[in-house]
Amino acid sequence: MAERLVDVVDSNGRVVHTYPVTLGNSRGEASDADYQAKALEAAGHGLLVPDDELAGLTARMHRSRGGQLQPYGDETSSDSETRLGLEQAVRERAHALWEQEGRPEGRAEDHWHRAHDQHIRERAYVLWQQEGSPEGGAETDWDRTRDFEAE
Repeated sequence: MAERLVDVVDSNGRVVHTYPVTLGNSRGEASDADYQAKALEAAGHGLLVPDDELAGLTARMHRSRGGQLQPYGDETSSDSETRLGLEQAVRERAHALWEQEGRPEGRAEDHWHRAHDQHIRERAYVLWQQEGSPEGGAETDWDRTRDFEAE
């Protein structure tokens, strides 16, 4: 799997966030457009801008200004809605569920799955709201979020 940095740019040409995007080889060789599409999808999940500004976002492949390729120009965590960010969010939620239930032994996998499901449902709900809460759209957003999280 190849990781590349992709800048998400607002309508004023300002870099809002730089995502590290990893695409699997299941579809063959990934193009720049594939990486850019994934970064824009992550930007929607990551709530980088207000909902009414999402359509104005574009993506471009990150260009180094010398030295290591590193994200620049924003304060958003570099793992926002990336695989590492997802794992950390689920880990923290699973730990909270475990504590809420009195720290029972042998239930780690159950807590992990419940935390993951809760996280995906919240992300799908945010997408549905961003799209204006269309009737019948919740299931589509649920499927899109599950697919996004699985990649």
